Amino acid sequence: MKNIYVVIGIFLPFLLTSFGSSLVFFLKRDINNNIKKLLIGLSIGVMLSSGIFSLLIPSIELSKIKYLTPSIGIILGFLFLITINKITNKNINMTMFSVTLHNIPEGMVVGVSFASALFLENIITLPSAFIISLGIAIQNIPEGSIISISYKLNNYSKIKSFLMGVLSGAVEPIFAFLTIILFKNFISLLPYLLSFSFGVMIYVIIDELAVELNKNKNFFGMIGVMIGFIIMMILDISFG
Repeated sequence: MKNIYVVIGIFLPFLLTSFGSSLVFFLKRDINNNIKKLLIGLSIGVMLSSGIFSLLIPSIELSKIKYLTPSIGIILGFLFLITINKITNKNINMTMFSVTLHNIPEGMVVGVSFASALFLENIITLPSAFIISLGIAIQNIPEGSIISISYKLNNYSKIKSFLMGVLSGAVEPIFAFLTIILFKNFISLLPYLLSFSFGVMIYVIIDELAVELNKNKNFFGMIGVMIGFIIMMILDISFG
């Protein structure tokens, strides 16, 4: 049962990326703005809450120097994604490439979370790891739809546009599994890995989600942030 739970959690971000990509078959242009803002807000709230309670706090608790190790990990997470952004540009193929690269550390975040739950249950529980996966998965819905719709607007067929969106998320379960397999070799680095993962999540929130949320501000986005944070906080405290 535990293994099934882990497999579902690992594939959840990919599945919701695929779901977002499938919207290209039903939408002429884009997701309804209010729904899109609500999803983005929920993603921010869920990722921020799960990141704090399931990644940052355990990293602090495991660190010998409570402020130094988490700070280093967060900085490395930021620098990693800054580097990715520097080597990509804005044409459609590079957008696809950029999203795919961003999904690699997201897959690693899921892998670190489930590996910690499997091998170090006193650090992160399986429900907490699942919550982290859920947070990443929710923000993958608009991400997958953006990729597919972008290709459709550039005269690709709906099927090919859908497949491009699906492929952008395929790296997540691959790198999640690789991280779990290699995790035991890096247990001593766990505080850094946890805070690195938190840094990646914060960067994604700031660079991708918060920027989009602030375009044409509306009430739905802020409600989503509040609801997502509170729900995940309650779940993390209850199951953590």
